[in-house]
Amino acid sequence: MAELLPDSLLEALKNNPNMHLIEPAGFLDMISLESRCSMVITDSGGVQKEAYFFQKPCLILREQTEWVEIVENGNALLVGAQQQRLVEGYQALRAKKDYTFPPLFGDGRAAEAICRLMLENL
Repeated sequence: MAELLPDSLLEALKNNPNMHLIEPAGFLDMISLESRCSMVITDSGGVQKEAYFFQKPCLILREQTEWVEIVENGNALLVGAQQQRLVEGYQALRAKKDYTFPPLFGDGRAAEAICRLMLENL
């Protein structure tokens, strides 16, 4: 995909110590990368939500998202595919210091609650 970028932009990304361009990653590698990064930049709905679970700010390369909660909470910005919006969004998320990650999508114990209810109703 990098070959689709203008040469000047590709070189700027390659020379930026805060950016790492990589080949496509499998699910487990991607989870590992997300858990260790400082910011996620994606157009993937699933990756947006994973970024939230890993408490990482996220730039969304789309005009809309199914996860409006993370945008409304200030953890993600919709920047589309426009270079200037991407740069401004990146700078805004890097400067922000007051991130919060409330349990917008539950407490992570749904399976436990379901199993408990099933056992109670046997």
